Amino acid sequence: MENLPYTDILRWMPGTLLIVGTPLGNLSDMPPRAIDALKSADLILCEDTRHTRKLLTHFGIDRPTDSYHEHNEDEKAAGLVDRVERGETLALVSDAGMPVISDPGYRIVRIARERGLRVEPIPGPFAGVLALAASGLPPLPFTFLGFTPHRQGERLDFYRNAAELAHTVVIYESPERVVASLEDALEVFGDSEVAVAREMTKMHEEIISGKISEVLAQLRERDRVHGEITLVFAAPAREAEAVSTETLREEFERLRESGMRRNDAVKAVAEKFGMRKNDVYRLLAG
Repeated sequence: MENLPYTDILRWMPGTLLIVGTPLGNLSDMPPRAIDALKSADLILCEDTRHTRKLLTHFGIDRPTDSYHEHNEDEKAAGLVDRVERGETLALVSDAGMPVISDPGYRIVRIARERGLRVEPIPGPFAGVLALAASGLPPLPFTFLGFTPHRQGERLDFYRNAAELAHTVVIYESPERVVASLEDALEVFGDSEVAVAREMTKMHEEIISGKISEVLAQLRERDRVHGEITLVFAAPAREAEAVSTETLREEFERLRESGMRRNDAVKAVAEKFGMRKNDVYRLLAG
């Protein structure tokens, strides 16, 4: 069966819910497996059918579509899972990137899993990880927190909770609020490092990095910030604290076991505890 075309393999299987990643903007990022998966679907569930139809037309995919978004997810999820249970193949896409992650889809996946149905993810781009990989900030550990709240008071609380993690965080933000959001982050994090990734994979892709105050100064000079925004924050800047060598070593070993290279692990430990890298090297070697 492994040598059969993808669409033929699905014919041998019972109903399946496909979670299909789609390009963020550059259509060259559409994987062949995702094209085959969408061609195999009895129905494609879309955040915006008009938006997805452009993608389907580009790749010659002529399958029925239906809207599935945050406003009708609770209402439609169970009925759609019924169709999977009857043997149909449904494909879930978002407007861009991986569905479910900061996009609709959790409810239908949850119900399908509870019923023991096949849920198959088809990999696609994820702006948060792309921005992290290109940021130059410590990659492990990191936490993805999705979008910030709209109101400033709630956003400040959001950043306070993020600061308590004491490691790299990845956040989505709207272009209209990015300057205000960075001002709030500066108040909470101190002047730590940040990377602002804009329009990932698209023609006007841009990554600005540096201290929060430096990045803010650049953005304030612009009449307007355009495009989808991902923020990658290093651990909050803070004064050095008294930390035992044992604590440093435990954190270092934990990072190494997670796959981080030695130099990167030392840098991450230094940032977390407000120390210089050379001092961390010295204490670990002692």
